[in-house]
Amino acid sequence: MPLSPDAPSPADLAACRALLRGGSRSFFAASLLLPARVRDPACAIYAFCRLADDAIDLGQGRMAALARLHERLDRAYDGRPFPIAADRAFAEVVARHAIPRALPEALLDGFRWDAETRRYADLAALHAYAARVAATVGAMMALLMGVRDRRVLARACDLGVAMQLTNIARDVGEDARAGRLYLPLDWLDQAGIDPEALLAAPRFTPALGAVVARLLAEADRLYLRAEAGIARLPASCRAGIGAARLIYAEIGHSVRCHGCDSVSARAVVPRGRKLALLAASAARTARWPETRLAEQPLEATAFLVEAAANAPRRDRATAGLDARIAWLVGLYDRLERRDRGGRLAVVRVVR
Repeated sequence: MPLSPDAPSPADLAACRALLRGGSRSFFAASLLLPARVRDPACAIYAFCRLADDAIDLGQGRMAALARLHERLDRAYDGRPFPIAADRAFAEVVARHAIPRALPEALLDGFRWDAETRRYADLAALHAYAARVAATVGAMMALLMGVRDRRVLARACDLGVAMQLTNIARDVGEDARAGRLYLPLDWLDQAGIDPEALLAAPRFTPALGAVVARLLAEADRLYLRAEAGIARLPASCRAGIGAARLIYAEIGHSVRCHGCDSVSARAVVPRGRKLALLAASAARTARWPETRLAEQPLEATAFLVEAAANAPRRDRATAGLDARIAWLVGLYDRLERRDRGGRLAVVRVVR
């Protein structure tokens, strides 16, 4: 049977994989352990998010770029994506997996906060930012795996927030040199650090290292909570998501090994260490307890959990019938355009 209209084309998927391979080596490595039915749509979601992020970070006129992103999202959800590989693949994935629009809309909210160079008064405010730019992706990934359990979705959002906090801890110097500051302002005040002085001349101090260590401790707390959710994922998905958790936590470990100095250098996880974590992920995830599964979601991610939990579920029979109907309608349309002479085309569908 030909590819259904809501299956991403091989060429579009290849373009999405190339973006993932070049943009996030850690996530790409972990994705290799996922089954293709999850890995391929995950690449499509990553590619759309990556291009959207780049449009804000690297483009000129951030608000204009944000308006363009909303237009791209509108068209993707209307089934009329722009002729961009990532947009076409994303449109097909959100339709096939019933991804509620509230999730990518929240992601664009986070990008708007970036465009505004917003700062975060406290940890709760930083959680709200991380919920939008990272927990949204965790919730979408869970939906790709068929997860609708609120407890597991809450832990998927915990994992996204933990990863974003790790990124922030790793990139303090890089962000400051670009005029961005994500560390909680009340923590900086308690450490006697002037935010404007840090942005004007980024340099490492023991006080700043203590703030970074504090942020990594919060990330570790959320990584531990996330383990309970990973243990409840479909068996074929646990090793891949577990590897992502281990590799990102290792980034935090590398920051600590450098005395929490993420201004003078950017911490990386060596390739050999990544391979070791990939190899160990299946055995380690099998031992993760579910004791934290029932903990309440972060206040900042509760709306994402509800949006994902309430997403319609399409069983395989319904999805298969929908695909056959859509294929048939498309075939009739192609035949009609091809045969303007008025000859009747008869198509027999085998169910």
